[in-house]
Amino acid sequence: MGNRFICMTKKDAGDNQGSRSKRLGRSQRKLLADEDLLHRQALSMALHQHQLSQRFEGSMSRRIGSTTSRKRNLSDPFSNGKQVPDFAENIKFKKFILVHGEGFGAWCWYKTVALLEEAGLLPTALDLTGSGIHLTDTNSVTTLADYSQPLINYLENLPEDEKVILVGHSTGGACISLALEHFPQKISKAIFLCATMVSDGQRPFDVFAEELGSAERFMQESEFLIYGNGKDKAPTGFMFEKQQMKGLYFNQSTTKDVALAMVCMRPIPLGPVMEKLSLSPEKYGTGRRFFIQTLDDHALSPDVQEKLVRENPPEGVFKIKGSDHCPFFSKPQSLHKILLEIAQIP
Repeated sequence: MGNRFICMTKKDAGDNQGSRSKRLGRSQRKLLADEDLLHRQALSMALHQHQLSQRFEGSMSRRIGSTTSRKRNLSDPFSNGKQVPDFAENIKFKKFILVHGEGFGAWCWYKTVALLEEAGLLPTALDLTGSGIHLTDTNSVTTLADYSQPLINYLENLPEDEKVILVGHSTGGACISLALEHFPQKISKAIFLCATMVSDGQRPFDVFAEELGSAERFMQESEFLIYGNGKDKAPTGFMFEKQQMKGLYFNQSTTKDVALAMVCMRPIPLGPVMEKLSLSPEKYGTGRRFFIQTLDDHALSPDVQEKLVRENPPEGVFKIKGSDHCPFFSKPQSLHKILLEIAQIP
């Protein structure tokens, strides 16, 4: 047979182009509507968190992850309309434990939880002591062990034949470092997300010294300190003003996620971030560590992150362009892709 040709008039071409544009417009509107719905649900959840029952004690993951048991068949609003493939078959250890940073809570991982679940994995987002909807008064949290207790409890109760992948954001890096020191046999990989991956004898606060000044000066002069036991006693915590937080943490995040954070952030206990870590080469040193750098970060500058990597070299380093200090808000898909990539490393 000869070649077959299809003749198309300018009008036909214009009609087809218009039809494609309409389809694209409908698809984009649906994605925006889906994402808007998720934002509204998360914000509503945050605004009403004080009404939540004590049955959620210590872990927002029970609420965030409540859809785990049902298989989703809708396209993910963060995946540009494409069904996220099931990567679980290529990943030996499927449990991800997401550990938030200072002032945050399990709520900040809502996009990451959704994406990991879509990929067939098992994420758990924890509230550290005095964070999120954990009922403990922040002012009473004085040590890193106290602060990390929900993570320690989780690992203590993990069956002997299971391992998890830990992800620690910001000062949550100190918590997963503590976990590596005490439970090296239960941790498959530890992922430091623009986090305080400190060396032995360092304090988590020291990492932020470039932005906040020395620990000693901060303790004496900072306007953000909280005196939970009275002005005549040592400070118990600190919390930045909203505008300061926006500039430090959320310079690339959406206004909706910033609004969510503004109603959910809690004071930061001072004791845990001022505590020097004791990390041994026999335990912490044998752990498989990975670092994810955020390249538009105002809280932990790219230069500081590079220094952390040089001084305490991990197994692998990954970078997210255009991300602020909260890639789970500003670059959720890029973060998700890297988490899957790390999880699949043999």
